[in-house]
Amino acid sequence: MVPNWPTKLLQSKRNYRKNMPIFKPFRGVRPSEDFVETFPTHPLDNFSQEEINKKAQMESSYIQMIKPYVVSKSKDVDRNLRKIRTNFEELLHDKVIVQDSSAYYLYEQFLPNKSVFRGLLGLVSVDDFRNGKIKKHESTLTHKKEKLAYYLEKVNIQAEPVLLTYIANPKVELLMNHEEKNVPILNYLDDQGTRHKIWRIDNRLKMKELKDVIEQIDSFYIADGHHRIGSTALNAKNLQDKNKKHNGTEHYNYVFSFIVSNQSIKIHDYNRLLEDLNGLTDEEFLKKIEQNFLVHEKGEIPYYPSQKFHISMYLGGKFYSLHVKHELRNKQSNVNDLDHSLLEEFVIKDILGIADPKTTDKITYCKGNSTVEGIQSLKEKVDSGKYKVGFGIFPVSFNDLLKVSDHKIVMPPKCTYIEPKLVTALIMYDMKQ
Repeated sequence: MVPNWPTKLLQSKRNYRKNMPIFKPFRGVRPSEDFVETFPTHPLDNFSQEEINKKAQMESSYIQMIKPYVVSKSKDVDRNLRKIRTNFEELLHDKVIVQDSSAYYLYEQFLPNKSVFRGLLGLVSVDDFRNGKIKKHESTLTHKKEKLAYYLEKVNIQAEPVLLTYIANPKVELLMNHEEKNVPILNYLDDQGTRHKIWRIDNRLKMKELKDVIEQIDSFYIADGHHRIGSTALNAKNLQDKNKKHNGTEHYNYVFSFIVSNQSIKIHDYNRLLEDLNGLTDEEFLKKIEQNFLVHEKGEIPYYPSQKFHISMYLGGKFYSLHVKHELRNKQSNVNDLDHSLLEEFVIKDILGIADPKTTDKITYCKGNSTVEGIQSLKEKVDSGKYKVGFGIFPVSFNDLLKVSDHKIVMPPKCTYIEPKLVTALIMYDMKQ
């Protein structure tokens, strides 16, 4: 009897694909050619409330669209959110924004410093997030996630993609190289000097090629957007509970995502500020830190940590280098030896008495850029008198990011500030379609 190996091979291939995360095309919504320079914006957390108020006055801009939510004095949140949806549909009707047929998108950023970031826009499944095919490395702030989920339920628009990374695949790079030879559907220079180019991939054969190649990617890792993917999953769960016919293919079950290889991301530092020392004097605080860290005084000049296990601290007008003691490194090596986690466990929890950093308002998180500038910013904020102590932390390596994700070790909130930083409303996902 001839063995039925082709059938077995086919079945094996199908099972293999089942284990891979989904990445599917979608009907993107984007500004029409006349509005591409005015409609998109940088993420709102980049702006002060004053700047947001000013931008909200611009006609035909994303911030104008969501104005009822970001600047309204009305306490009726539901009414404000309904108004956003109405604004969105009016913009579609007036062709300020347009909706494409189903497609993948190739997106490329060219920064003024000559850095180039490139990847693909599409949809991933919240089911893959729940079952670990999309791996996280940070815990999320509960209140923020719940607020975003409520927003999604009412507005049904995802305007900023989650940034996912994967171990570089030369076949994906090759397909993107081929696509770049075509004319982009969008090409503009933003006010910060970054050029944005987008190509729409809607040819059936090309989409099939891309899908087949991406299905070979074992896992996606969340680089930026833990709160966005977490809130989308929470919204999907809430709607699933209400939908007796739920089958997992509903529009609410997908997350708008930008996938980039590990060769096309940069991980920067994410630092911490605290307002008090839990009733301790500076001297008492330093004494307690010495239990697990070698403390070296660095003076008044901003100190950027030189490597992993070296933490910069600014306290009382002076910088200190906190070197994690070897005993603690060895003890934590098989558990969680990331600087952010060591700082959280042995300083923020043990000494400062903050039991749950996910829910506290006592910690302020500050983005860095892998230079002493981020440390200088900490110094200025502490010197202002608002904060008592600042901690600067060496950027997490990509290998460490993989390690914690693969071993399901959850890092504290706000540990990685990762480039590329994406533009909001350059492409949007309408969950109502």
